[in-house]
Amino acid sequence: MSLRDTVDAILPEWERWYPSLFDAALDLGVIRARVCPPSALLLSRRHAMIYGEAVQAFRERWNALEEND
Repeated sequence: MSLRDTVDAILPEWERWYPSLFDAALDLGVIRARVCPPSALLLSRRHAMIYGEAVQAFRERWNALEEND
């Protein structure tokens, strides 16, 4: 489901109230800002954190076990 579909499902006429899809999604709680320390703003570290979160979410969703090499 896309961001637009999600916002449309929650508030069908959001375009009458908000100037952009981003503003509507933010107010409706579909997306949220994440506060992080300045050291995490380095792209290499940020990518590693996001990748790790994605792998963890995948494992939780599909009950996948971690492989031990």
